Amino acid sequence: MAVPRVRVLALMKAQSRIFSTAYNPLALRIGTSILHQRMKGAAIASYYPPRIGTVAQLRSLYPEREILDDKEQDWIEHMQVAKSRGKGAPKKKRTAAESKKFNKKR
Repeated sequence: MAVPRVRVLALMKAQSRIFSTAYNPLALRIGTSILHQRMKGAAIASYYPPRIGTVAQLRSLYPEREILDDKEQDWIEHMQVAKSRGKGAPKKKRTAAESKKFNKKR
């Protein structure tokens, strides 16, 4: 003899209340097992050593000196060459009148 579904659901509800688990009678994938796991971010971040002596740190320590960053200089030069060929980023639109988005003809 089979047990009525209503009784099984009542048992599941009582069980979830007693053991502090999520009541999920439809067996949907709601991600509670993932939400109950410990966070991994701090452990992963502590795995890698801190970066020491970066250009930004040196600039904040010695603001009176001009510290050159080779990667930044190369990037600036690359962007200047691209802009001279017309391949740079477009200028920002400051007002709605400059924007084509608001000037559509219907």
